[in-house]
Amino acid sequence: MTAGSVHTDDGCRLVYDYQPKPGAPVLLFSPSLGTAMALFDAQAKVLGSNFSLLRYDMRGHGASDAPDGGYAMDRLGRDVVELLDHLEIETAHFLGVSLGGMTGQWLGYRAPGRIGRLILANTSSYMGPPADWADRIAAVLENGMEPMVEPVLERWFTAGFRASGDAAVGQIRELLEGTKATGYAGCSAAIRDMDMRPILPLISVPTLVVAGLRDPATPPEHAQYLANNIPDASLVELNAAHLSNVELPEEFSDAVRNFLGVPS
Repeated sequence: MTAGSVHTDDGCRLVYDYQPKPGAPVLLFSPSLGTAMALFDAQAKVLGSNFSLLRYDMRGHGASDAPDGGYAMDRLGRDVVELLDHLEIETAHFLGVSLGGMTGQWLGYRAPGRIGRLILANTSSYMGPPADWADRIAAVLENGMEPMVEPVLERWFTAGFRASGDAAVGQIRELLEGTKATGYAGCSAAIRDMDMRPILPLISVPTLVVAGLRDPATPPEHAQYLANNIPDASLVELNAAHLSNVELPEEFSDAVRNFLGVPS
């Protein structure tokens, strides 16, 4: 099985790519706001020999549907559970970047029996104030994605990486430009309304937190807060900005392999 789709219980079509490997545990990737499953291309290349890889486009992103209106973290989390149910996957390791990591926190609290190990990268349990997100939602719905692309890239990558000519920067730019305004706004509403700080001590699955030391979007102190408040969580810090899995793919993948018990 490779590409496929599933309709959630509210009628939203989610597109996924599943590469099962006999006898191998499932590793599920959840992307950031404004991107899609291609965010994890580098990880898929190096982790595919050890895991059955499951990637998906979050609602509002990539080839998945983009319903109008604001979404909620509960809805984004249930999307993952329904995807696992559709594929008859009982448990999976979960790797989420940014918004994907917020979804992972919800799963670690609300659906711990479905998660083997949890990797929360460049993410936060709270990203207030809500007014800032309300302004962002209004701007993208009025003006579309184009005005947001360059400012977002400046926050997601260090200046040196943006100037390096790495093809990954152009790929992420294309993902941002291709994101539907309604989907970006809908997921931004989920972040606006999110406060997972009270539930962190209730996450019982083994957890790795990955921080970007030069990340202005979810600064290192956000990662430290997660690691300090999730029981027995471990923390890895990388010298990158917000998309550390893209900027430092080898170091990021090594951290994932070490946490999941796979030799590098």
